[in-house]
Amino acid sequence: MAKKNTMTTVTDQELAKLLVEARVQLHAERFAAAGARPKDPNSPKKLRATIARALTEQRARMLRGTN
Repeated sequence: MAKKNTMTTVTDQELAKLLVEARVQLHAERFAAAGARPKDPNSPKKLRATIARALTEQRARMLRGTN
């Protein structure tokens, strides 16, 4: 069984890169869905959850760094 990749195992730079990529992909999904039926209708929800996890981890790291 493979080790689960969590937000706590990635570096700050990788986390920021993941956040930017997820936001760009969500933007593309929104406009692609306007023209035609999407292949995976749940992908925007999954992308928003990924963005939320990344932002939560960034905030937790910031708070841990100031203590």
